Amino acid sequence: MAGGPADVRDPGLQPERTRLAWRRTTLSATVAAVLAAKQAVHDEVTAAGLVGAALSLLVLLVFLRVSHRRMVALGTARPRPLTPRGAAAAAACTVALAAFAVGVVL
Repeated sequence: MAGGPADVRDPGLQPERTRLAWRRTTLSATVAAVLAAKQAVHDEVTAAGLVGAALSLLVLLVFLRVSHRRMVALGTARPRPLTPRGAAAAAACTVALAAFAVGVVL
């Protein structure tokens, strides 16, 4: 029966929980990028440290864009699933941020 009550989707609180999870993840990424930048210039400012800090901040900005687009999409009445491209971008940003943070510390 198309268009009947069975086709109406009530997402409940799931989109809100997902939006909050994206907010927590962006907060964690921001803290990691700021700590990496702080560590890079803590003792002495080197070219490698500045490059690592700049790359960390660049990756953070890309991740913030991906997460913001997802949080906006979750605010609609019928949120679409996360695209594979969006998931790959978020995962790549997370891995890159971790790699740059480790590179700055070492």
